[in-house]
Order: sequence, then structure tokens, then C-alpha cells
Amino acid sequence: MRTGVTVGALALAAAMIGPAVVYTTAHAHATSTPAKPGGTSGTANADTGKASGTARDGADKTDISTYGTARASVGVADIGTAGAGTSKSRTGANTTETRTGAGTAETGKAGTGKADTGKTYARKTGASGDGGGNPTPPPTAQPDPLAQGTVVNTVAYGPYVRQRMDVWYQTDEVKRPGVFLIHGGWWSSGDKKYMTEISRSYAEQGYVVFNINYRLSTDAFWPAQRTDTLDAIATARRHAALWSFDPNNYVIVGFSAGGHLATAAGTYKNGLPGLRGVVGISPVISPLTAYTEGTDTFDVEKRKLRESAIRLAGGCEPTGKCARVWASMEVPWHASRGDAPVLAVHSEDEFVSAEHSKQLKEHLRQVGVPVTILTEPGIEHSAPLYRLPGVAEQVQQWVAQKLLSSGR
Repeated sequence: MRTGVTVGALALAAAMIGPAVVYTTAHAHATSTPAKPGGTSGTANADTGKASGTARDGADKTDISTYGTARASVGVADIGTAGAGTSKSRTGANTTETRTGAGTAETGKAGTGKADTGKTYARKTGASGDGGGNPTPPPTAQPDPLAQGTVVNTVAYGPYVRQRMDVWYQTDEVKRPGVFLIHGGWWSSGDKKYMTEISRSYAEQGYVVFNINYRLSTDAFWPAQRTDTLDAIATARRHAALWSFDPNNYVIVGFSAGGHLATAAGTYKNGLPGLRGVVGISPVISPLTAYTEGTDTFDVEKRKLRESAIRLAGGCEPTGKCARVWASMEVPWHASRGDAPVLAVHSEDEFVSAEHSKQLKEHLRQVGVPVTILTEPGIEHSAPLYRLPGVAEQVQQWVAQKLLSSGR
């Protein structure tokens, strides 16, 4: 495996990042705790009429990630809600932009849109006694590759508290390709804050990064999760100019249950505009396979995945009236000629077997769409698998090939 930075990533960084305009290291997330909207939303028709699910609003989660030593008080930017493919938007005056000196982001009240970046706290690096009167030289500052003009915003793409995404972008107005990241967690847990370092790694390579949260299965049943993924992408494309994002050149990278959402978005209808590739790290591409493999087994994680798939479907098994919901969740059955190429990575002995991706590969092969499956020795799953030596580098190289080429 390659262990160095890819040629494509270096080319992108060299071509795009350029001289620094603003020195920032802030990662300011808004924490909002609004009351539940109440009631339930209507049926979610996100899979062309083949299935519907009841969406229920969920509880709030607090997401705070901090770096450095400056303090900023920010809110959540509400830039509009949209159904999959719709163009309804709402651009308010409360756009959140965090541009501080090297520093920690301390979140404030959601929706205020007020940024207090005036207070900075710098370490004293002057001469200090070592007991003998000799001064201690200050440490040599190491340049942060992300610090050169990078801004991190948290924006709302819908009315529910989980419909938020962090946007990592540069302020130099150079139009850049995008990477959408989707966290895992059995569809019922997890948070975008666990994708912070992976977001940073792609931002360092010069991409615009969209790190999204979505309604969990404890908040809303399928297809709410796919609908949220599609809405986040539609919002990013609609407001691309805010982040110097090229709306016709992006990939989706999903982990575990997030890999299911990534591939479900990638096979939605006859392909999404501008989508150049989908990456799944331990992707749960086939909930029906998870259901089958979790039956009559001593593997605790396989049993848990089976129960998680049942919960996602609204608490019912794939028979009778629930058969259509399960069909909607089954990614391979939605393969079509306009879908994006897929890269799937599995461990040889993890509980989400490579059989998931093999099924998708067979269905996409029939319509001429390439699928690459990588397997690694061991049992590592999701983010731990991604952190194995050489895995992230291979994924980043594949992403660079898709985003830096002239076409798919």
C-alpha cells in the first residue's frame, strides 16, 4: 500500500491553496437546544414512490470541537430547507462565519449569528527563568497546513436539530471540489463531531468539506436519513458560491451506516448531478443481508446490526406491509446507468461482510458502473479500518482521481 500523500492531493493543494489570506484555526460549532417542533412530519417520499416512512423529530445533541487558544461566540446559520431536489431556500441574516486568530472555538447561542472574536488568549513566550537566570527560548512555531485561510461554519439545512452540517472552506474564492462525510453509528447514534479529524484531513488537501449530521432512527424512520443526506447535498449545491464550492464536482464518503446513506444517495434515481464517486468504509449496503446474517448467530455485533436495521425500517421485519420499506433500503436494487462509481473498503473478518459490496458491484456491473472493493486483513470496522496503514491514502488517491479528472 502507498503510505505517502497522493500526487493528486498535492496537485490540488498546490493549485488551489495559494497564499494565505486569513490565518484561522477555529472550528466553531453551534450548540442549539430548541424545543421539539412537535407532532410528526408527513410521509417521506424520497424513493420515487416505492416506499414511505414516518419521520419524527428527535432530541438535541451538543456538538463542540475546539482547537487553539482564541474564543469565538457563534450561532447556527439557517440557510434554508429543501426537499430532495427542490429549490426552496431561506437566507437569513444569521449566517455563522468563524474567522479568528489561532484559537479555540467556544460555541454560543444558536441562531444569534453574532461572532465575538475580539478576545484572544496568547501564551507568554518571552524569556523565563530556569532557576539560574538564563532565559528559556520560546518554542519554534510549526505552521498548521489548515490554518491558511480556512473557515469552519456550522449551517442548518433543515428545521430539525440534527439537520446540521459543518462546512470547511477556504476564503480565496477559488472554486474547489467537495467531499461530503457521513458518520456511522447503527443509524441510531453517532455524530459529525467524530468526523472532525477526517474533515480536517480533506480540508488540508484543498477540498471543501461538508460534514453532515442527519436524523437518527430514534428520531425518524427510513427514508428520513436518505432524505436528509439528499437535502444536505442540495443545500450545499444551491449555496455553492458561499463556500467557493464547485457544485458539479464532489464525492460522498460514508462510514458503516453512513456508508449505507452514501451509496443510497449515489443510487438515487438515475444519479445525482455533479456526483463523481461514492466511498463506503465498512458500508452496510444491504440491510437485508444484515438481517439474514444476524439471524441464528453468536456474533453480538451481527445481531445488533440486524436489530438496528429493523428499527430503521420502523420496527418491522421485511415481510408483508413492510416489504416495500425494506426494498427501499436495499441499495443494490436501485442501481442504474447514471450512478456514480463506488469504492468499498472492508476488513476480511468484520461483522459487515464484503458480501454487501459484492452485491452492489454485481448490480452496477450490469449497467456499466464500476465498483472497486478493497479488503484488509483483520476485524477492524469503520473508522478504525480507515486508520489502518495505507487505507486512508488509497481512499484519498481514489477521491483525487475522481475529482481532478475531467469526467467520471
